[in-house]
Amino acid sequence: MLEPRSSIFAGAKARSEQRPAPFLPSSRREMQQLGWNECDVIIVTGDAYVDHPSFGMALIGRLIEAQGFRVGIIAQPDWDDAEAFKVLGKPRLFFGVTGGNMDSMVNRYTSDHKVRNDDAYTPGGEGGARPDRSVLIYSNRCRQAYKGVGVVIGGIEASLRRLAHFDYWSGKVRRSILFDSKADILLFGNAERAIVELCRRVDRGESLREIRDIRGTAFATKEIPEGYHAIDSTTIEAPGVVALKRKHGVTPPREEQVLKLPSYAAVAGDKQLYAHASRILHLEANPGNARAMVQEHDGRLLWINPPPIPLSSADMDGVYELPYARVPHPAYKAEIPAYNMIKNSVTIMRGCFGGCTFCSITEHEGRIIQSRSQKSILREIADMPKRIPGFTGVVSDIGGPTANMYRLGCKSPEIEAACRKPSCVYPGICANLKTDHSSLVSLYKKARTTEGIKKVFIASGVRYDLAVESPEYVKELVQHHVGGYLKIAPEHTEEGPLSKMMKPGMGTYDRFAKLFKKFSKEAGKDQYLIPYFIAAHPGTTDADMMELALWLKRNGFKADQVQTYLPAPMATATTMYHTEKNPLKSLKANESLEVPKGKTKRTLHKAFLRYHDPNNWPLLRNALREMGREDLIGSGPDALIPVHQPRTRVTSGGANRSRPRKGSARTQHTGLPPRHAEPSRGSRRAKAKRKKR
Repeated sequence: MLEPRSSIFAGAKARSEQRPAPFLPSSRREMQQLGWNECDVIIVTGDAYVDHPSFGMALIGRLIEAQGFRVGIIAQPDWDDAEAFKVLGKPRLFFGVTGGNMDSMVNRYTSDHKVRNDDAYTPGGEGGARPDRSVLIYSNRCRQAYKGVGVVIGGIEASLRRLAHFDYWSGKVRRSILFDSKADILLFGNAERAIVELCRRVDRGESLREIRDIRGTAFATKEIPEGYHAIDSTTIEAPGVVALKRKHGVTPPREEQVLKLPSYAAVAGDKQLYAHASRILHLEANPGNARAMVQEHDGRLLWINPPPIPLSSADMDGVYELPYARVPHPAYKAEIPAYNMIKNSVTIMRGCFGGCTFCSITEHEGRIIQSRSQKSILREIADMPKRIPGFTGVVSDIGGPTANMYRLGCKSPEIEAACRKPSCVYPGICANLKTDHSSLVSLYKKARTTEGIKKVFIASGVRYDLAVESPEYVKELVQHHVGGYLKIAPEHTEEGPLSKMMKPGMGTYDRFAKLFKKFSKEAGKDQYLIPYFIAAHPGTTDADMMELALWLKRNGFKADQVQTYLPAPMATATTMYHTEKNPLKSLKANESLEVPKGKTKRTLHKAFLRYHDPNNWPLLRNALREMGREDLIGSGPDALIPVHQPRTRVTSGGANRSRPRKGSARTQHTGLPPRHAEPSRGSRRAKAKRKKR
């Protein structure tokens, strides 16, 4: 069972003369206006500085400020010049480095291995304002700027690269980002508890390199310290057997155990050992029973402490009600697209217990849902007309990683603390999971009747296998919070890929679709479902994609903006992609997994999702003939594509402009290039804009 922890706001350092800054300073001039001669902590980020809790650098910065420390921000610096990292002087405690709200490689490259021209987290939306592998570059520049300065790395890029991991861009296994960045310590997951404790202890005189006992941190060490009992998990399936016992025959407590993972060299050279290490990582994800892990890297040990303890509702309220300006820093002249997308939205929870293998939310935020109180959420909504410039009374979203896991969780704290299952809803909903949506229904009703609010939309992804357990929730959602279209994510129709994704079958989708249609009709509304699907996910065959295409056609869906599967760092499906093994099952059998790789195969799977696009018909005709399915080529009602090609080439996407018969299908799973890319320098125009900003 998780041990109780005090509030992260308890015992904040008293600094009576310090009031919250209008914006965390980004220049010496702003520091002088605040009467500061130095910063305690300087955050370096790959995103533009938006003082809003949806932006990680603002949330962590304001939290550190609330502890009584002086925090500055260097946003999107010119990474070619160490002088750009000196603009606020040397931090008294340390530099905090983050790539931003997205992994910098995901942000920079498309699934077709092309450089993106845009960046939603940059003024004007222009790409090239951050380097590839931003955490590495920024960390090294901090040390060049000030020799011996402390460097702490965190955020999504550091969190998902905390141990040896397969990197889709280079097509190889890379070392832990801790070693490549030469950082003193790495913070992973929800880092509020860790950053608060770290700041307080360094302020008291402790060295970053001596702090080794904070949950949610990773660091380098020479040896396993005394008091720990090492469990050798360097061979297949060893983590399930604890052979080590004390002299009197008692297994040592879990907090005294440390799992020895296969080394970086071992997982880089043996795909089955890589799958094995991935399996251990995901088994040790529950903060209630997770053990420390070590992984040898070229003679040094990477030590990974257990995940952080989830925040209480009171702490969640405190974090989201800090004195954010809730707008971009006034120095920016151009609009920041990501801010425009979230400025009218409200975060109500964190975490996800879905366990989808292609998603990295669980690896970062964890499976235990952390929810704000209803009062805190409603206060934020009530303040929106006063605090958001140009607010029209429309709330774009209230949600989080999912729309409808608010206040859901295990019925028993004891069972939750002992559980090692990767998902609470696959292959079916766990009998111990609370699925009562009444708290969320109550929140929705109060939100939409708040003074000054005209409409509240739900844009976060609805977990429909949970929603069907609460028809009352579906009714409230459909009749009051849908703007004509609702996006949900069945991801596929066939059992083969669905079992590798850990997603429910289409029977659950059909149940939700019936409720959606029923409640839309009762409200007299003409509304549509927009299902999302993944192309080329591990475990998917050509026949699976063909069946999905036939389902789309039978149901009148025409997929728009299709993208192929994304092998994101540390996700289980990424392990499947790299190793062609299934870490969800025992690896002793050495079972092989079919994985669509290479441009030709991935393009074909993408083409099946866009069966209606004439540009794809030649490729699909050849594939269907090779599959012995020429019966699907013709003009009959059962045919997938026609025999003849139109005389005039049709531009891609032209068939998707009209309203679909039953909605339109889209996928949004961004892919990454398999080739190694040198750190991006950006265009001359982008560099000039950076310096001007």
